Amino acid sequence: MRLLVIEDEQDLANLLALSLRKAGFAVDIATDGEKGSFLARTNEYDLVITDYILPSLDGYNVIKEIRADGRNMPILMLSVRQSASDKINVLDIGADDYLAKPFAGDELLARVRALLRRPPHIKTDIINFHDLSLDISTFKVSRGGRNIILTNKEFALLQHLLNNAGKIVSRESLLEHVWDGDTDAFSNTVETHILRLRRKIDNKGKKLIHNIVGRGYKLDLI
Repeated sequence: MRLLVIEDEQDLANLLALSLRKAGFAVDIATDGEKGSFLARTNEYDLVITDYILPSLDGYNVIKEIRADGRNMPILMLSVRQSASDKINVLDIGADDYLAKPFAGDELLARVRALLRRPPHIKTDIINFHDLSLDISTFKVSRGGRNIILTNKEFALLQHLLNNAGKIVSRESLLEHVWDGDTDAFSNTVETHILRLRRKIDNKGKKLIHNIVGRGYKLDLI
């Protein structure tokens, strides 16, 4: 899953991105409100984390622009402001959650996971398809009762395919949802990770991950 962090304190932004990437997410960073709003409205993010006080455009108006554009991804607001009125105003204009600074890294990750479980995103921690099972909360994957060890990127890739089981997922969609925005779109990173994932998932059972020539990939029983 691909997340956007809008935070002007570079050290904090990098720390948040590092923590989220360790948890298996792809993360883009914007250090001002205008860039953050633009990225959120022009890319397919699964969740946005934004600070309240930002250069060029504050977090309140960032959220207003995102919602006015029809984007419905979850938004988590971070702020040193802790008054009830500030929280109410932010929630009323479209934020899904509000976390006061300073905060514990574990709490941030817990709130991110909780927001991503809400419809229309992920309704359960466990995604099943045929004899394949992926547990988001424990980072475990199994097929036919056999445990499979995946890297963070392989896990995120499989999760996106499972969320779209039976549908063709384009290479561009995989890049948008699984990789950071600075990934070279002309590299063979998608193909390489698909190959590695297939070796782990399909080596002892019916083939599930299919290459649809010229269109992308599909997880299906075909």
